[in-house]
Amino acid sequence: MKKQFKKGIVLLLAATMVLSSVGCSKKKNDNNSKENQTVTTEATETDAATTEATDTEQTGEATPGWQEHADEKVDFTWYINFSWFTTPWGENLVSKKITEETGCNIEFIVPAGNEAEKLNSLIASDTLPDILTIGWYEGQVNQIIEDGMVYALDELAKEYDPYWFTVADEGRVGWFTKEDGHIYGYPNSSFSPADYEKYDNISSNQTFLVRKDIYEAIGSPDMTTPEGFKAAVKAAAEKFPEVNGQPLIPVGAHEFGATGNVSFDQYLCNFLAIPYEKDGQYYDRYTDPELVRWLKTFRELCQDGYLVDDIFIDKRAQMEEKIAQGRYFCMLYQRTDLQDQEKILYANDPDSIYIAVDGPKNSKGDAYTLPGTGINGWCVNMISKNCKNPDRAIQLFSYLMSEHGQHMTWLGVEGETWDYDANGVETMHDDVKELCNTDRTAYDQKYGADSTYWMFQDNAMALKWAQPTPEPLGQMERWTYPYVMTTSQYDISLVADSEEADIKAKIDNEWGVVLPKLLLSGSEEEFDKIWNDFIQKRKDYGLDTLIEKQTELMNEAKGKLGLQ
Repeated sequence: MKKQFKKGIVLLLAATMVLSSVGCSKKKNDNNSKENQTVTTEATETDAATTEATDTEQTGEATPGWQEHADEKVDFTWYINFSWFTTPWGENLVSKKITEETGCNIEFIVPAGNEAEKLNSLIASDTLPDILTIGWYEGQVNQIIEDGMVYALDELAKEYDPYWFTVADEGRVGWFTKEDGHIYGYPNSSFSPADYEKYDNISSNQTFLVRKDIYEAIGSPDMTTPEGFKAAVKAAAEKFPEVNGQPLIPVGAHEFGATGNVSFDQYLCNFLAIPYEKDGQYYDRYTDPELVRWLKTFRELCQDGYLVDDIFIDKRAQMEEKIAQGRYFCMLYQRTDLQDQEKILYANDPDSIYIAVDGPKNSKGDAYTLPGTGINGWCVNMISKNCKNPDRAIQLFSYLMSEHGQHMTWLGVEGETWDYDANGVETMHDDVKELCNTDRTAYDQKYGADSTYWMFQDNAMALKWAQPTPEPLGQMERWTYPYVMTTSQYDISLVADSEEADIKAKIDNEWGVVLPKLLLSGSEEEFDKIWNDFIQKRKDYGLDTLIEKQTELMNEAKGKLGLQ
């Protein structure tokens, strides 16, 4: 790579960072899309539709309220704050069965365009539908609660359905309970610290991937040390300069953005087992010597021409095309982001797929610390005070939160979509499974299981009946199991427009400019100068004030999670 072109890339990236940081909309990353949040599984679930089966879930004498009112029909409007959700209620097997068992019929209301505009309009006009499903991270959630526009779920449960307390997860309730002692929204896709102790098959999205045939052709080398990593990358590039007539990309990564690149900062920190806290304080992970050591390794690879221009300028669409062509040798990457491309590679040549292997480690060789889904999950479900039947709404919540409700939304109806096999294991009918794997839209329209209605999906509970994910995706998922940990206590949310939030924004945006400069620097001396200037800027911005606040919030989170 020529020095002049390198400088051009830095300038281009810097301009992109500035533009990206101005007026950007708040968006969840891909790890929170429906595709990534919905556990794709060939598992099946027990359909405990009978009263006797449901009673086995209970503790005490609480009786599910939905059982007592199934004959009393009620209609609800349910707002889903995602414009892509299009599956109606009442046309497929699962929704019909739920209506039959609870007496509840649903009319979904979904934004036609911009979600924020639609939600803000409903709030301003005080026309919130009966039930709401909104990303927990949206600022409107706290606004709705503070303005008294939704019911406290615990109060509704006490009055109308004590069974709710039986099926509500204690850890999630504690986390989402507000300072007034009440909980207003119940999450989906949430994992509490207790779940991580209970299950050994919780996965992380973060993986180090190599192209299988190339990796094996160069001897399946150890890539855990800087020396081994550099040698493997160089060997792959020398032996396979081209892939199907296209130049090999020796090292791949997520795209660069306004605040950096997760492959070279967040993911690399986790692979290097850099702690989130030290001596009782929230830790400044990005200045850890282990990270600096590996960033210098990547700088050397870049200087030698192995970090090619593509990774600095490509966006998601270009990366997906190149992954489908198998052009990357290795990459620190979110495995669920290449599921479709992996299937294409597998269909063309099973040996050309990407597999997870041991990648960068710290100098002690410590095991990786890969984060799984946290306590926040994805969305919260709330009951609006415009709801005329809050008693039935909380009973519907209890149904969907219960193991019976989870069985229904994940697997469907026993005898129609699944049955027990000779060993007593729930097994999905072959034709149903085939439709789910080949035509998801048709599957949703006909059956509506496999978390088509994901609003209350309990991924942790589903692990009890989940079967291994099939290849080619299964290996990448299973590789992460031994390294997964909960990091909910470190998922710090600063108050918008606060001094600390402003400091963090300045530091993050500075990192977005500095990171590519570090990787593209022409010498270690140049790297050190850029690095030292960055460290000083962080101090000037107010890093100490930020860490003090982050430590305070971390300790509060530990208290709520029972981790102190």
